[in-house]
Amino acid sequence: MNYFDLFELPVSLQVDDSHLAKKYFELQKKYHPDYFTHSTDEEQEDALEKSSAVNKALKILKDKESTIKYVLQLKGLLEEEEKYQLPPDFLMEVMELNEELSDDSAAAVHDFEREIYSGVKAIIENYNDATVTTADLLKVKEYYFKKKYLQRILDRLAD
Repeated sequence: MNYFDLFELPVSLQVDDSHLAKKYFELQKKYHPDYFTHSTDEEQEDALEKSSAVNKALKILKDKESTIKYVLQLKGLLEEEEKYQLPPDFLMEVMELNEELSDDSAAAVHDFEREIYSGVKAIIENYNDATVTTADLLKVKEYYFKKKYLQRILDRLAD
């Protein structure tokens, strides 16, 4: 089940939160298991599956990184546990950041994050499923993996 179809949304890398919330409540009213207590076992099971799918879809579509991952998977450009080879120049910059970790490193990581986002900003913010190219999506995929890498550094800093 395509989560965008479920929520009656166009495929996008940025989801309209207000529509998402409104549609979520509609779907929960329609599929919540509490409304099926007097139904057959089969209907109850079906409602439980659909309610679970609605909850999972909401969780994914509310989170920007999860939405990017989901769209890349929909397009067949991302495997679940894919090992992506990041560019050597990026890895060198990250290595320098790692060597200089300090209390103010988080700001440097966030600056770096903004810098890599600038390369895909137009694709993400103006995404059109009908006109997006595979090359554009591959740029987004590289951004996704770079962002994950930087997030690991931020997580280490928070510890």
